[in-house]
Amino acid sequence: MAEPIKRRYEFVLLYDVENGNPNGDPDAGNMPRIDAETGHGLVTDVCLKRKIRNYVDLVKNRADGYDIYVREGEVLNLQHKKAYEYIGKEPEPKKLPNDKEEAKAVTAFMCEHFFDIRTFGAVMTTEVNCGQVRGPVQLSFSRSIDPIVQQEVTITRMAVTSERDAEKKDREMGRKHIVPYALYRGEGFISASLAERTGFTGVDLELLWEALINMFDHDRSAARGKMASRKLIIFEHDNPLGNVPAYKLFDLVKVARVDPTRPARTFSDYQVSIDKTSVPAGVNIIEKP
Repeated sequence: MAEPIKRRYEFVLLYDVENGNPNGDPDAGNMPRIDAETGHGLVTDVCLKRKIRNYVDLVKNRADGYDIYVREGEVLNLQHKKAYEYIGKEPEPKKLPNDKEEAKAVTAFMCEHFFDIRTFGAVMTTEVNCGQVRGPVQLSFSRSIDPIVQQEVTITRMAVTSERDAEKKDREMGRKHIVPYALYRGEGFISASLAERTGFTGVDLELLWEALINMFDHDRSAARGKMASRKLIIFEHDNPLGNVPAYKLFDLVKVARVDPTRPARTFSDYQVSIDKTSVPAGVNIIEKP
């Protein structure tokens, strides 16, 4: 069986959107999320985790050890009961087994069988209690490099909803919210000590990198427009605790507009630089793709 990872990692993911809505805000009529003070676009960590889950589910197709816990329409209590079936016990409402070894076995089963639990963690204290797991992989909110422009585009539909509507009009109007173009930067953290607890392995790590690079290619929709992962920059420490605070590594990655006098409309309108001369000892930089 593969061993849990033994090194700490941080990473920077650059991805862009063209004529799409990368992450709508339901409290703002599904307009693209925005920092009200600066005008920069935002994408939540939950949004990216959903795309990672979907990619892993597509690639692994519920293979042993790679099932997905947070799945659309899934009843979580039924997922939890699988762990109790494994130890041969009936669950008590909202309680873990009294035996400590059995309680650990229930939580360990969930980590072993569900990729997203051993990666991101989960709170499984529902009616069928499987405990809590703090995952080794954590993502920050992504932020656009420049302030975004939230555009509301009028669209039409030739079909109508009801026969009554058909007598009044020949088409219906609607709204579509887009960002003409934006480059987003997301940052992530991977803890070796937490990977030891959940069983997050080097195989899982490679699958995570693969998902970050390819997830947008399998998440197409009319609402999201053209999205793509443009660059993944990984900082690999040579030990579990790391060699330097994460922010010092993130500060090495600079993204700037090539021509600030005109709006950016492609990735080539930006220049990405990494100050490799200032990389601390014991830290290795890996660039993908």
